[in-house]
Amino acid sequence: MSDMNIVCLDMEGVLVPEIWIAFAEATGIPELKKTTRDEPDYDKLMKFRIGILKEHGLGLKEIQDTIATIDPLPGAKEFLDELRSITQVIVLSDTFTQFAAPLMKKLGYPTLFCNTLEVAPDGEITGFRMRCEKSKLTTVKALQSIGFETIASGDSFNDLGMIQASKAGFLFKSTDAIKKDYPDIPAYEEFDDLLEAIKKAL
Repeated sequence: MSDMNIVCLDMEGVLVPEIWIAFAEATGIPELKKTTRDEPDYDKLMKFRIGILKEHGLGLKEIQDTIATIDPLPGAKEFLDELRSITQVIVLSDTFTQFAAPLMKKLGYPTLFCNTLEVAPDGEITGFRMRCEKSKLTTVKALQSIGFETIASGDSFNDLGMIQASKAGFLFKSTDAIKKDYPDIPAYEEFDDLLEAIKKAL
């Protein structure tokens, strides 16, 4: 086992339920169910979401009210606790600090790299700022450039870059379509199996 490893995990769909799906259900707006599993172009997806929010007069507070009711996926905190006891872990997400904070509390405050929303004084979400281009892949490459080896896991299109660029990578709770298109990436459904796979790769 090398102590130069960092495990990079996606957040939504892997550790916590998809925030936008929960919000779509809470508001009864089916269009908001679209995620990076359906639309690989994140910029396009976020502009679409912001348009829908504006149309319905919904802002940050309403989304945060929904997020307050969301719990991590069953077993996620225990999985993270055990993983963090044996190696470094960073949660790499395309979500926003304004969404993620309460969920990080429930997960025991793991390190999170994500993006930020632009919010007007009245709470209207007016835009978003990405930390960097292709944030997950860019971050993994940056970690590798300073001497770390990365192991990555996620469920969506926007996780494939970091998974493929890492010394080991795994799909977790992904879609049948993604699993079929990427048969070379091992895919797991249970935290125990993912933990074992990561331990072997360390």
